[in-house]
Amino acid sequence: MTNKPLLFFIAGIMQGSRVELTLHDQSYRARLADLLRTHFPDCRVYDPFANHANSVAYDDEAGRRTFLMHNRMCGSEADVVIAFIPEASMGTAIEIWEAHKNGAKVISISPLHLNWAVKFLSDAIYSDLESFFAALQSGEIETLIKSA
Repeated sequence: MTNKPLLFFIAGIMQGSRVELTLHDQSYRARLADLLRTHFPDCRVYDPFANHANSVAYDDEAGRRTFLMHNRMCGSEADVVIAFIPEASMGTAIEIWEAHKNGAKVISISPLHLNWAVKFLSDAIYSDLESFFAALQSGEIETLIKSA
């Protein structure tokens, strides 16, 4: 029996509460992906932004298809969802809900530790990227992922 490589899904804020078609800074995604691949060399990392960088310009059909596909991935394919939530993000909340209800590990990087979606759907919460990176370096993340 072969072990399949872990699939990490990088969830996180894109538009947040913006009313215009602009995005929050997405540079956190490449940094997360690089460090995940360093600490889990056999893993697969799926980054929605890397695959859909121009999604704010999608027409409704393409946007709906992409949105629903990502939610389905979190619920049926991802082993671990890493959610970067520096402020409220409805799309990310749905992704972590789908992951949680289907047994994937949810690791949130967010100062919103009192927000119920973050608090009750996360297996672990780190207040910022630096604390998550320290937990990754120490082996804490690997231990969490391996725990039942």
